[in-house]
This record gives sequence, structure tokens and C-alpha cells, in this order.
Amino acid sequence: MGDKMIESKNVFSKVFMWMFIGLAITFGIGYYVSVNPNMLFNVFGGYYWFLVIAELVVVIWLSARIRKMKPTTAKILFCAYSFLTGLTFSSIFVVYEISSIIYVFGITALLFLIFALIGYFTKIDLTKIGVYLFMALLGVIICSIINIFVGSETFDLGITIVCLIVFIIYIAYDMQIIKRNLYLIPEEDNLAIYGALQLYLDFINIFLRLLQLFGRSRD
Repeated sequence: MGDKMIESKNVFSKVFMWMFIGLAITFGIGYYVSVNPNMLFNVFGGYYWFLVIAELVVVIWLSARIRKMKPTTAKILFCAYSFLTGLTFSSIFVVYEISSIIYVFGITALLFLIFALIGYFTKIDLTKIGVYLFMALLGVIICSIINIFVGSETFDLGITIVCLIVFIIYIAYDMQIIKRNLYLIPEEDNLAIYGALQLYLDFINIFLRLLQLFGRSRD
């Protein structure tokens, strides 16, 4: 049991290290593209949907094949996904004030820390609510698609708030899933990348929802 606890601590240190690397790549690339007009034009002028599709392919492939991948391949794909996300992420640096982005990032980091600790230390089995979280997320996606045609600001606000709550709960849920996978994914580096990806996605989604709610647009 003691050895497993040591392994757990080692895994989580790697999980957060890779999550930080992923966020650094995404925000770094996003800012770099935003201050280079030619790159910004290429991203949103001709290659946007190609990049979106590439993001989906990489994240689905990484999630589905993580147990069978070599650790180096998993790390490369995670960095590639963070890079692709950074390209499409560049729009936030154009739309919102940099001070506002930093402020919302801080709030997101605080929320993430609180619920990551809850997920790690709570004795409540949160893995049982996974199906309900997925159903809620699926409902949000469907409602978002409907609202594209409806165009209701009130409906959009409601969707944003629900989505925010879902991903905040997902943080604690994913922390427990990572602990459970200590026994299911034998390769430590692969488990670290798997955990980093899940928590990275939680962080990014919470950040974007908070930015929608509290971000200040550029004049």
C-alpha cells in the first residue's frame, strides 16, 4: 500500500507537470499568433476548420489509444494537441484585454486547485456520477447547437453557467479517475499524459466559460 501511495504521488507530480506544459504551449502559441497579423489571418482565414478537425482527431486518437502507445508518442501527441489548441486559442487575445485574461486565468487556477484537492482527498466515490456528467455535457452541446439558430443571449448565458458547473465537477471526478487508473494503466508516463489531458481539458473549458462571463472585451 505504501509503495502504491508513493507511485500515486509520483504520477500526480507528472500529471501536473505535463498539464502545465500543455497550458504553457497553448497560451504561448495563442499569444504569439495574436501579435502576428499574417499568422492570425492564416489561422482564421483559410485553415481554421482544418485545425479544428485536426484537434478532434488528435485528442480522440490520444484518448482511445493511450494504453497501447509508447510514452514518447503519447507525449508528442499531447504537445501537438496543445499546440493546435493554441492556434485556435489566439482569438481570445484579440477579443479580450490581456489584463482580463490574466485575471480570469487566476480565478480558474484557484477553482481548479480547490476542486482538485477535493477530488484527491474526498472519501466520496465520485466515479459513480460520471454518466450524469457526460449526459449533462451532451445536453450542453445539443443546446449550444440549437442556440446557434435561435441566437438567444439569455439561453447562451444559461448554457455557459451549466457548462461551467459541469467542468468544475469534472475536475474532482477526473482526479479520482486518475487514482483509479493507477491499477489499470501500468505505464506511469502514459497515465500521467492521460491525466494531464483530462485536467487540461477541464481547465481550458472552465477558463473559456469564465472569460465569457467576466472577460472585458477590447475597445
